[in-house]
Amino acid sequence: MQTLPKERRYETLSYLPPLSDAQIEKQVQYILSQGYIPAVEFNETSEPTEFFWTLWKLPLFNAKTTREVLGEVQSCRSQYGNCYIRVVGFDNIKQCQVLSFIVHKPTRY
Repeated sequence: MQTLPKERRYETLSYLPPLSDAQIEKQVQYILSQGYIPAVEFNETSEPTEFFWTLWKLPLFNAKTTREVLGEVQSCRSQYGNCYIRVVGFDNIKQCQVLSFIVHKPTRY
């Protein structure tokens, strides 16, 4: 058994190699297929003590396609490329966030 190298772990899927655009699209499709409400958030740091991320616009209540969500991710990335950006899924029945994963890390991390 081998120990993973000591490096910063972020959120869901953080033990995997960085996701490709196609893999991100599949994760967003999962969010939509489960009926979760996607949202895009950003923050300058991803420290575990930072529990509050800034919401990019409003949650995408009416999003029906992955392109809508990925378009917002790209808009956020173009304006806040120096920040961590994540996609979250909210369950409107349980009234809570059920998943999140980082889609962009700044080059300075």
